[in-house]
Amino acid sequence: MTVFARRARASAGRMHPELSLVSYTLLGHLEESGGCRATDLAAHYALDKSTVSRQVAALERAGLIERRLDPEDHRVQVLQLTEAGQEILGQVTLRRRAAVRERLVDFPEEDLVRFAAYLERYNAAPDGATDR
Repeated sequence: MTVFARRARASAGRMHPELSLVSYTLLGHLEESGGCRATDLAAHYALDKSTVSRQVAALERAGLIERRLDPEDHRVQVLQLTEAGQEILGQVTLRRRAAVRERLVDFPEEDLVRFAAYLERYNAAPDGATDR
């Protein structure tokens, strides 16, 4: 897992020069969730609010995200991807998928099926849970 994480961090810079692995992860979460509050990001990733605040500020300066008033509660600001953010996230996602496909091209079919099953099992486990 350490090697996997190290490779992911290293490949993030090659995928897009403006996007760190953390930025890519936050943009992906915003896309998946349809937008959320900065405090929700901090809670989801178990990060300090100031850490998320710095990351959010950098993404705002880059024009990749913007704050909008929550339509249900006008006192709350929700972070949303901008058009530029959606475009860059899409580009990086396509490159990452292509890189994974390239790494797996020589795997036998039965290994790919088993690998996919392991990933599904891993992703289905609740946070903090371990399978025995």
